[in-house]
Amino acid sequence: MNTKEPTDEPILVKHRRTLGGWLAFVLTSILLWAAGLIWFAETLPAQNAAPETDMTDAVVVLTGSPGRLSAGIDLLARKRAKQLFISGVYRGVDVAQILRLVKQQGPELECCMTLGHAADDTKGNATETARWAKKEGIQSLRLVTASYHMRRSLLEFGRLMPHVQIIAHPIFPTGFKAKFWWRWPGTLRLLINEYTKYLVALMRLW
Repeated sequence: MNTKEPTDEPILVKHRRTLGGWLAFVLTSILLWAAGLIWFAETLPAQNAAPETDMTDAVVVLTGSPGRLSAGIDLLARKRAKQLFISGVYRGVDVAQILRLVKQQGPELECCMTLGHAADDTKGNATETARWAKKEGIQSLRLVTASYHMRRSLLEFGRLMPHVQIIAHPIFPTGFKAKFWWRWPGTLRLLINEYTKYLVALMRLW
């Protein structure tokens, strides 16, 4: 009587199916991540949506790329808000030094500026700003940061200050190439880094 010898074929088929499933999952994840990156880059603000004539209780500047400090202090000088809070300032830096840096001066500016030295990242910016805003009774603020940083900043600020009206005031650094961003290695790396941090912040919120 002929008998068939047992083989490993069923096990191999099972392993192939498992491997194929994992490869499909990895490929799908990469495609979704890439599609999300394109959406993130293509929907960055190209201009300020809110008119600068809109008044707020305060202007909040997140330190970082060039132009943020100048824009925030200019808004204060033009009386678009009564107070200016600058988050993420190096310890030891004072208001007078910042005004000299942006080539502004005047006691009418110094008296209305507050510096936050505790923040090391965007989450820290939101935390120290929320603490200051609560102390000062702030009901509305204009948030000044780079265009590529705005979406994550609004997410973190909105999470900690749900009852405060936040108006986005994006800055557009000259070194950031929003048009044809994929052709510029520096801009591409920056967007990948910022998009990844945005996803982390989004998962933390969920």
